Amino acid sequence: MFIAKEIQTAAYLFASILFILSLSGLASQESAKRGVFYGIVGMIVAIFATVLGKTVEGHIYIIAAIAIASVIGIMVARKVEMTAMPQLVAILHSFVGLAAVLVGIGSYLDPETQKLTGAEHTIHLVEVFVGIFIGAITFTGSIIAWGKLDGKVPSKPWSFAGLQMMNLILLLACVVLGVLFCKAEGTGGLVYLGIMTAIASFIGVVLVMAIGGGDMPVVVSMLNSYSGWAAAAAGFMLGNDLLIVTGALVGSSGAILSMHMCHAMNRSFFSVIFASSSLGPKGEKKAIEGEVTALNHEEVARLLKEAKSVVIVPGYGMAVAKAQYPIYELVQTLRKEGKNVRFAIHPVAGRLPGHMNVLLAEANVPYDIVLEMDEINDDMPDTDVVMVIGANDVVNPSAQDDPASSIYGMPVIEAWKAEKVIIMKRSMSAGYSGEDNPLFYKPNSDMLYGDAKASVEKLLGFLKG
Repeated sequence: MFIAKEIQTAAYLFASILFILSLSGLASQESAKRGVFYGIVGMIVAIFATVLGKTVEGHIYIIAAIAIASVIGIMVARKVEMTAMPQLVAILHSFVGLAAVLVGIGSYLDPETQKLTGAEHTIHLVEVFVGIFIGAITFTGSIIAWGKLDGKVPSKPWSFAGLQMMNLILLLACVVLGVLFCKAEGTGGLVYLGIMTAIASFIGVVLVMAIGGGDMPVVVSMLNSYSGWAAAAAGFMLGNDLLIVTGALVGSSGAILSMHMCHAMNRSFFSVIFASSSLGPKGEKKAIEGEVTALNHEEVARLLKEAKSVVIVPGYGMAVAKAQYPIYELVQTLRKEGKNVRFAIHPVAGRLPGHMNVLLAEANVPYDIVLEMDEINDDMPDTDVVMVIGANDVVNPSAQDDPASSIYGMPVIEAWKAEKVIIMKRSMSAGYSGEDNPLFYKPNSDMLYGDAKASVEKLLGFLKG
């Protein structure tokens, strides 16, 4: 059973509207579930409209591929922990890039392509070349991002004098290859296409390797944008309007999110993407003064009992320990005693945009007590206790007072302005940026060592006891 072209076009339009509603819903925590639902329905409509279209051949193979891929996707998604979600997102971006490369090569070798003439033929070749270029960068860049997030590739930025010049030369070489590719007769341009694909793949590796660990949330967001543009390019090659619209939505939204995150880090968008800020600050770092002190769980519980205002700053350590559930139970216990308890979320906390928001929503934490950094910083001087749970870089004072720090200039949560700061960590290890944190040494700060989940459960025991 096939559907008419008019019905397919109408289905594509309906799916496009659903995708737009999905993005709109994802703009806030309250409507996020509805946004995800719109996206799922839109994708189902798009798949059925494409598979049942008369212009599509080999339906049985397409349906079999969808079935197999769906089973694999479900199995992988069920096994992946929330702490590994950034790695999963990064590696999924690589699949989109690889798909764009394969679609481009297939489109170029398609006999129908060879029948095109004049400007129409040239335009299609440009679509193929650009689509494969973006796809190759997305493919290898996403693999490196996955490796950095998973700890298989060092997070330290890889840089050397002349890095940007090398990238510029490689880009110009790709432009020259593009001209030769468009002038080649028949399938003679395949050699130029292969060389460009290799160069673009290398550029993808270099771009992400040169970006420091502290900027990885922006990198993941930007790779999401790259994958969208790669999908849009594939849409042009296939003549699929829905793929063009969907790719453009993903590409533009990913770019906008990256720009917002760079603004939150007080970084230039292009300086992060092209790693000009990863060459490192100049000068000698300030010496850290003071000594580290630690409290036990009973002493911290006593501080919480005496406090009237408590702010919790979650970080990646909370995700690793899966501590969001006992933390919310702790919040409920304190709020029942009339205490003002809120969460402070930094835009780049964790390894993925919105990482902490997702974890807290998973534990059913009310949205009205989850505040962004700009909303909570002014209240820090009036806060009795700040609990930093597994966060590091986002509460590092060096971002404000040490020009030699690699995170200098990045807005942070000013936890040190509170009357008392409790830092819950397993050890004194540095954050993902590799910077030591002077907050640990301040006179109003104390460490509470141990696994975050186990520590919170012990605190609950003392508070309820």
